[in-house]
Amino acid sequence: MPREEQLKSPPGAPIGVFDSGLGGLTVVRAIQRLMPGESIVYFGDTARVPYGNKSARTVQQFAWQCLNFLARSQPKLMVIACNTVSAIALEALVNAFPVPLIGVLEPGATAAVQAARARVPAGECSVGLIATEATVASRGYQMAIARLDRGVQVVARACPLLVPLIEEGRSSRSVVVRMVLEEYLEPLRQISPLALILGCTHYPIFSDVIADVMGGDTMLVDSATQTAHVVRSRLESLGLLSAGAAGKLSCYVTDQGQRFEMVASQFLGRPVGQPVWVDPESIERQALEIK
Repeated sequence: MPREEQLKSPPGAPIGVFDSGLGGLTVVRAIQRLMPGESIVYFGDTARVPYGNKSARTVQQFAWQCLNFLARSQPKLMVIACNTVSAIALEALVNAFPVPLIGVLEPGATAAVQAARARVPAGECSVGLIATEATVASRGYQMAIARLDRGVQVVARACPLLVPLIEEGRSSRSVVVRMVLEEYLEPLRQISPLALILGCTHYPIFSDVIADVMGGDTMLVDSATQTAHVVRSRLESLGLLSAGAAGKLSCYVTDQGQRFEMVASQFLGRPVGQPVWVDPESIERQALEIK
């Protein structure tokens, strides 16, 4: 029997959303727009962000600990709103939890192929990818896009400084941000890809300056909306869509920080209340007890 058919979660159970930091709130925002009746429990591992420069083993270990914490809320489905985790640990994590687990990489790859083929219906074409070092090294997007359409080539560029800049509250109007993006994007700008995948859920915060640096011919692809549609489709197939009128959002983080409200509200598009702080050592202990 498929593991989804063994689920006993009621439709009113929450959706769990996990990210290494606050970027996953862009996915929360997309889910709320598409399914306003769904309650969401968000967990951001803000004490240990960024994941993109860590080893695959460490990323998988941290992700397992965070999802284990989320699982205590008895979610009906969990979303890994982190491209790094989706790229290098999703398969192992899917087999570790008894609820459907959805990453953002496959939906993002699908959206990129659709964007490219809307402009060049046949033949070879290229899309760009900016992401963390770990996501680029995994070649996860390249493999996912090749499965969808071998004619779409991916040109990737690692951008390790972007997540720290965003998590510390830097604005897209910052001169430093502009300089960093111009350096990172210059090789991609030279080839003028049909689309540019924002391969990290943090990056949409800088979408205005990214679009400006790239020029008007390149379409930016953010996986958040596509991921929300995948979530809805999965819940519909399981008969688990909520019939409620207005869902609730609960946020947990491993390091609150002074800039939490400002940065979180940028991602979510509206003011965010204070989250619940979770000691990262406690989730490590809980994970060890289970293992």
